[in-house]
Amino acid sequence: MRIEHYRNQGGVVLFMCLIMLLLLTVMGISSVQTTSLQQRMARNASDTNLAFQAAESALRDGEILLESMTSTVDFDAGNAENNGFYYEEDPGDEPNWRTLDWSGANGYREAETEITGVEIQPKYILEHVKEVISDADSLNLDNIGQDTGTGRTQMFRVTARGTGGTANAQVMIQATYGRRF
Repeated sequence: MRIEHYRNQGGVVLFMCLIMLLLLTVMGISSVQTTSLQQRMARNASDTNLAFQAAESALRDGEILLESMTSTVDFDAGNAENNGFYYEEDPGDEPNWRTLDWSGANGYREAETEITGVEIQPKYILEHVKEVISDADSLNLDNIGQDTGTGRTQMFRVTARGTGGTANAQVMIQATYGRRF
C-alpha cells in the first residue's frame, strides 16, 4: 500500500523547490549587479575627485607663479605661447584654453607639485586678460604724484586641467587673478 502512495504523488514539492531556487538565483544575481553598479559609481566619484584635486593644485601653482612675477614681460615674448603665457583673445574668438592641445608637447605649463595616482600630471596656462585702472586713478593718466603702476591692476586668468586615475576623468577649472606690479 505504501508503494501505491508514492506512485500517486505529482511532484509538487519538487516543483515548489525549483521555483524557490529560481527566486533565490534571481535575487542573488540582482544583488551582485547592484553591488557592481555601486562599486563603479564609487570608483568614478573617487576618480573625479582626484582629477579635481589635481586641477586645483595646478591652479594654485599658477597663482604662485603670478605672485612671483615682477612684470608682464613674459607675456610679450615671441614664444610666450610655448611657455603657457597667453593674451586673452578678442571677443568672439575661441578661447586659448579651448583651442590648446592639452596632450601636445607644449603650449602649457606643468604643475610644480607632483600628484601621485593620476594618469597625467596636471597642467595650466596663464592668460593676461587686461589692465584695469581704478576709478581714483582714471583721470591721472600720466601718474603725476604717484609711483608708476599705482592704481593699475593687471588681470589674469589661470586655467588648469587635471586628470584622475584614468584619462577618462578630466576636470578643468579657472580662476581670475588680479595683481599690481
